[in-house]
Amino acid sequence: MDLTPYLEGLRADLAATAAPGGPEILRAAELLSHSLEPSARLALLEALSDAAAEITTRLTDATVEVRLRGRDADLVVTQIAAPAPALTEPAVPDLPLPPVEGGDLARLTLRMPEALKTHVEQTAAAEGVSVNAWLVRAVTTAITPRPAAPVPPVGGAWSGKRVTGYFQA
Repeated sequence: MDLTPYLEGLRADLAATAAPGGPEILRAAELLSHSLEPSARLALLEALSDAAAEITTRLTDATVEVRLRGRDADLVVTQIAAPAPALTEPAVPDLPLPPVEGGDLARLTLRMPEALKTHVEQTAAAEGVSVNAWLVRAVTTAITPRPAAPVPPVGGAWSGKRVTGYFQA
């Protein structure tokens, strides 16, 4: 997504507002618009990133991210593969998901050990997503009800956190 047309629209609006003030005011508006372009571009990217995070929280099988290519922003939708069932003992029933009310985003300050923060950043980068998108996906996955636990193997039984028994081929 090319952000330039939006920035040019802002620049044109500023010039139109300054035009009645005369050539000096128009020149000042032009200089101001060029100075504000990086901040306006960053504000647009932040709005796109917040929108992508909000959309991701409402999707159950995909994530939406904003990726930068030069001065352009690309919206990328990634399907999430269903996780393979783990061989664990039956889980305690999950609580229902809290209802998502409105489209408002909330800020959250998260404190974590520096080593964990570094690991999260590396994992998000390896997956090609922002840290925010990765954390939103991790929290959503953590509160999403999991499928029922698998049935023990033929001739086996659950024993603590291990499966015991035998396997027939």
